[in-house]
Amino acid sequence: MKNCKVLVVEDEVAIRDMLRMALEIADLRCIECDNILDAHAIIVDRRPDIVLLDWMLPGGSGIELLRRLKRDKVTEEIPVIMLTAKTAEDNLIQGLDVGADDYITKPFAPRELIARIRALLRRSGAMPSSERLEAGELVLDMSSHRVFLAGEPLTMGPTEYKLLAFFMAHPERAYTRGQLLDQVWGGNVYVEERTIDVHIRRLRKALQTETTDCSHLVQTVRGTGYRFSPPGI
Repeated sequence: MKNCKVLVVEDEVAIRDMLRMALEIADLRCIECDNILDAHAIIVDRRPDIVLLDWMLPGGSGIELLRRLKRDKVTEEIPVIMLTAKTAEDNLIQGLDVGADDYITKPFAPRELIARIRALLRRSGAMPSSERLEAGELVLDMSSHRVFLAGEPLTMGPTEYKLLAFFMAHPERAYTRGQLLDQVWGGNVYVEERTIDVHIRRLRKALQTETTDCSHLVQTVRGTGYRFSPPGI
């Protein structure tokens, strides 16, 4: 779940801090903002996997942003959980009618919220993120099949791209050559296990530019195989 991005739209600093800690403990990536204008820009640009949206916000209400998201084809499928101090049934119904996927009333237990987030991520198929994978300055855009390092496009073969996409979606896990063959080539294709080593070398070479080198993110695990280890994890 480490690549799942959660946008927290909340203007109370104490609640934002609490949510950030809970999300980090749950291995979820937290993006924060405190108003609906910044929130909309972040949602369009960074495509979070789920949004935690406060009802009352500077510059307008969370329900206004929710209505805008659900009217836009680009953002309508992003799950939204409303955070609200409003307990009146009419208010809760209004949020659900506009398109909220769930709601939770303040004060709430962080464990309950994390459980609701995980349930929504499972239903939406956002484990891992389906459009964009990031590891520091390395970005893989699955919609365009392009890879960028520090903003510079990289050139790599289709097999190296598949390897990188699998690695970035499953960070910090060691995989044997056989497991990588099954995931990248498919279980019905016969390929020598050592073929993986050739493609790993090509992938590492592709992850280097004249100014930036992130080839070290693809690590050899002695006696096992390979692991992708993003910075900061």
